[in-house]
Amino acid sequence: MGKPATGQQPPMQETKAPPPRDKLKLTVENGRRSPGTVIAGTGDAVYNYAPTVMLDGGKVRTWWCSQMGTAQPTGDDILYSEGPGPDGPFTAALPVLSGSGTSFDAMHTCDPSLVKIGDTYYLYYTAASRDNHANGSAVGVATSKDGISWTRANSGQAMLGTSDDIIRENTYGAGQQSAIYLDGWVYLLFTDTTGYAAASNGAGQYVLRSKNPLFTTGVESLGPQGFKPVPSTTEARTRSVVEAFSADWMWIDAASAFAIAHSTEAGTTITFWNKEFTRHPYERVVIPGPWQEGPGLLRTPEGHAPIHAAGPCDKVAIDVLRATSGDSGAPTNITHFGIDALGLNGCATPDEARVLDGFSVPSPERTADVVVDGKVVRFERGSAAAKFARGVIGWRPKIVDSFQVAVRVPAAVPAVLGPDGMMGLLVGDKLMPINSLEVAQSNSSEVTVVTQEQWDRYERLLS
Repeated sequence: MGKPATGQQPPMQETKAPPPRDKLKLTVENGRRSPGTVIAGTGDAVYNYAPTVMLDGGKVRTWWCSQMGTAQPTGDDILYSEGPGPDGPFTAALPVLSGSGTSFDAMHTCDPSLVKIGDTYYLYYTAASRDNHANGSAVGVATSKDGISWTRANSGQAMLGTSDDIIRENTYGAGQQSAIYLDGWVYLLFTDTTGYAAASNGAGQYVLRSKNPLFTTGVESLGPQGFKPVPSTTEARTRSVVEAFSADWMWIDAASAFAIAHSTEAGTTITFWNKEFTRHPYERVVIPGPWQEGPGLLRTPEGHAPIHAAGPCDKVAIDVLRATSGDSGAPTNITHFGIDALGLNGCATPDEARVLDGFSVPSPERTADVVVDGKVVRFERGSAAAKFARGVIGWRPKIVDSFQVAVRVPAAVPAVLGPDGMMGLLVGDKLMPINSLEVAQSNSSEVTVVTQEQWDRYERLLS
């Protein structure tokens, strides 16, 4: 049985630093594939590839590279569509960024990647001024408040170009970038066929980071000894993190790991790196099936992996949209594929355990605990905890034992209903807001309607 919410709490238990994850073998399950093509351009759009996919506001939003005659000037265009899930149905394709007619992006805009910082979306895109451009591909950046109407940033100039370390037969240049926002930094993964560390065919993925989303100041480059400041985004490329073209990546919060998606003969391969790029915490996993170009990972607006509802510490859902055929001579037929990877051994640190926020876990007192902002709300009734929580997991991550029990909620404590449907439980005469009437009902709490003045007067728990 739960105890009243009184008395001094015991000190937090110390947690030992876990051994580093090093090439752990993940189990793969729940393979999935959409019945067919999920997004495509309209009209004369021959090809569709290189999507970026964002879980944003309860919708799946996607931007990708195509070419539509209605979008001028002639050249590659970035199209947009949205739907309720990665299998759609998606709205009709809308062109949102095309060539400027001048500058480095006069003709082509392609390979979009987005992150949202605050209320602003940043679109990183590959561009070229003409078809036969001889290492002329470069990366531009645009901003938006809605992800649809874009304004070119950096005075309309390229933010990243080729390093020209080695001029190879492959004259693509720089581009195919993917961005992640992490701890105040924008991390940019990209191709540069002229980089020192690329393979003989130009395949390679380089990493820059900056706290300035335009990369005009404070740029650091990943080299053999880690990140070092560089004077510009075109410095020598001395380290590649995976031999690939057109990769996408995301950050897995529960495991402090980067996951890079890139195409291989087997399908889409996922290569994992720790934050310092000093080890592979997990062995590679593969999402099988046909592919032609550029997998786009389903990510949060910051470019992180969505938290897995069935196992936030141990599982990660890896979903991609990717072109699957090239019958017309160009990649098209973007289809959804996915797997769940198990065995992350995550939530080993307080930072990683943030993914547990809002989840209910078993309690050592045969009650139920809900993690809230790194603390525990202990419900006497598991059914009430389940209604209060965003999800329920059937095992207790070890790190939760170190969290302070901030509130104990006995069964049948009074509940109050305030203006505009606001609800709360009164625990020791203090108000703990709840998200629905079902929490009070499951707790057998009698509900009393209160005025705005009464509602405002209560001292808050978990404020």
